[in-house]
Amino acid sequence: MGKLPVRAYAAAMLTVGLWAMSYIWADRLLALNIPVEFFVQVRAFLAGILLWILNKVTGVPMRILCRRDFFKFVFLALCMPFIYFVAETYGLEFTESPTITSLVVATNPILAMVSGIVMFKEKFGPLNIVGVFITLAGLWLVSFTRSQTSALFWVGVGVLFIAVVAEVSQIGFTKSLSAHYAPSVIVMYQFLLGAVYFLPLLFTKGIRNFDAGLYLSWDVLYPTLSLALFCSATAFTSWAYAIKVLGVAKTSVFLAVVPLVTAVLAFLVGEETATGLQWIGLAIAMVGIYLTQRTPAQPDL
Repeated sequence: MGKLPVRAYAAAMLTVGLWAMSYIWADRLLALNIPVEFFVQVRAFLAGILLWILNKVTGVPMRILCRRDFFKFVFLALCMPFIYFVAETYGLEFTESPTITSLVVATNPILAMVSGIVMFKEKFGPLNIVGVFITLAGLWLVSFTRSQTSALFWVGVGVLFIAVVAEVSQIGFTKSLSAHYAPSVIVMYQFLLGAVYFLPLLFTKGIRNFDAGLYLSWDVLYPTLSLALFCSATAFTSWAYAIKVLGVAKTSVFLAVVPLVTAVLAFLVGEETATGLQWIGLAIAMVGIYLTQRTPAQPDL
């Protein structure tokens, strides 16, 4: 395994860890009754500005090369962060179950695997496919809880699948753009354009009950800045790099591990407890991840 794949795997794992932390930071904001429409838009805008400064200082070319690429950036930002975050939030509200939400969102590796094979002709052998389902089985064991369903439960499940499609679609656009643009440039445009999409929600719901004493307090600024710098600017840039090197299918499998890492982090900080069955599920998921990364054997010539 060369240096590039090792760096790409490290980038993917870094992304998983930061996205897992995002649930904890976002939960702190929600506990303070900060509207999603406020902190998601601020998060996207700050991430875009931070990456613009980084690219400017380091001299990374930022010019969009052609009109076709511009529209790819537009659709990339539409899928993620706009459609994904809106669908995920309302899906969680309708199902009233973080467990079901994480399980539905975690099905994206299957759709991404098909996308990578069909659209980008990526090689994915039978062992890799088995690994995907083993990973999801481990995730199910970690996340499984008994819960009652709400009246809008199935509507919520449908909305969550919209989030899954949006997430896989943004991976495809990222892969397509990665041949001509640096990862930091792709993510910069993704979040600057995404911030524009969120403006109507910001002005109608995000600042409806704006309280400067609360919104500008360190309790709000700290998790918001953490989400922008680490979970958006850093995580999405490392994610774009992993997609460029590893491809759509293999990179996307790491998304299934985000709820697992979130569970571990929540356990470590004392917010949740984990059962023996959940730790077994974590081990099973790690085996699944390993299988998805095995390179299919090449036939002898």
